[in-house]
Amino acid sequence: MTLARTTAKTLARTPDSPPIALVISDVDGTLVTTDKQLAPATVAAVARLARAGIGFTIASSRPPIGLKPLIAALDLRLPMGAFNGSTLVAPDLAILSETLIPAEAAREAVARFEAAGLDIWVFADGAWNLRDPDAPYADLERRTLAAAPTVVPDLHPLLDRAAKIVGVSADAAHLATCEAEVAQALGARADIHRSQSYYLDVTPPGAGKGSFVDALSRHLGIDRARIATLGDAANDVPMFARSGLSIAMGNAAPAVRAAATRVTADNDSDGFAKAIDDFVVER
Repeated sequence: MTLARTTAKTLARTPDSPPIALVISDVDGTLVTTDKQLAPATVAAVARLARAGIGFTIASSRPPIGLKPLIAALDLRLPMGAFNGSTLVAPDLAILSETLIPAEAAREAVARFEAAGLDIWVFADGAWNLRDPDAPYADLERRTLAAAPTVVPDLHPLLDRAAKIVGVSADAAHLATCEAEVAQALGARADIHRSQSYYLDVTPPGAGKGSFVDALSRHLGIDRARIATLGDAANDVPMFARSGLSIAMGNAAPAVRAAATRVTADNDSDGFAKAIDDFVVER
């Protein structure tokens, strides 16, 4: 990934710098509560990072527009990762770099989702596209993104320029089975992860949150050992593997917690703020 030099300053090492120079956080299930709100403790924790001279940014499965409510609330000034890090955006939401799903893989993923009876969303051309605006979780996504979907009769014309495809189901067990089957079928042609128990994401291969950590490390001149990451889902594990300090939320699955170097409280119990205080600022 190539980044433009858009930051106000580079976070360079100085003799009195803290061990951690940059924190990268997942959003849903980590930075925000279950009802998609920023807790006051979270906002205060991000402010403490700034006062300590520690950079902060986010990597999320959300599209760029879904990051907008967080930018002003948290005074975000560094590049952010949308679509699991495969699209990099500036704080003004300008696209810095974008990777798309290979068209053949996108078509096969959608065919398999259709066969499995999943509702399907396609994020392409800067829009959230779907066929049924009243399907399960569409209203939740509308409120989360603070944006309305584009209703189209046919998603297939969008598949040669899709940044993310989502299979949606209220049946978590069925979606877990679909995840395994689709991941096996597509192999290295796409990244397949559930970002929530009810969302199965298809994103560009090899351009996930781990790559986002590498991109920020290069862009800011910060060794990965001085980067801390926080997350709650399987799509955060590659980010954990590329950072010096990884922190799983208490609401994360056991396998995700096992992949992290530290575990904090859950996202409804100020887990993000506790992690910042326990493992980063006072580290």
